[in-house]
Amino acid sequence: MDSYRVEVKSAMAIRLTDQDGVIEPVPTSGGGRLPEPDLERLSNILRAFNDQFGNIAWKDADKIQKVITEEIPTKVAADRAYQNAIKNSDKQNARIEHDNALGRVVVDLLKDHTELFKLYSDNPAFRKWLADMVFARTYTSIDV
Repeated sequence: MDSYRVEVKSAMAIRLTDQDGVIEPVPTSGGGRLPEPDLERLSNILRAFNDQFGNIAWKDADKIQKVITEEIPTKVAADRAYQNAIKNSDKQNARIEHDNALGRVVVDLLKDHTELFKLYSDNPAFRKWLADMVFARTYTSIDV
């Protein structure tokens, strides 16, 4: 900062018209709190999953649905780097940290859910769907 200094580039006079100004009233809508997050219903998530990936012969379909809709979002939301990105950065950087956290969570599930890991690794459409769904569920639910 020692090498920076203020330098005058130009000087000009600003002339304002001589008339009464009008200030609009403060909007009363919105209140003083954040709006309630618009969370997607679990039944809609399951329907979208089954529409896109319902032809997969899971060994334990009920367990996989529970892992996808409950366990993975909970673990991603608990990731410290992701929480930090939500609190201290913008949505784009939070999405980057979310995707990293999701990758770590899916790798942790490899031992118990090999089918899910294989589908996540091999199918870009499934990976994108899962990332979008988990991000939508976790981004607004973490307290900042």
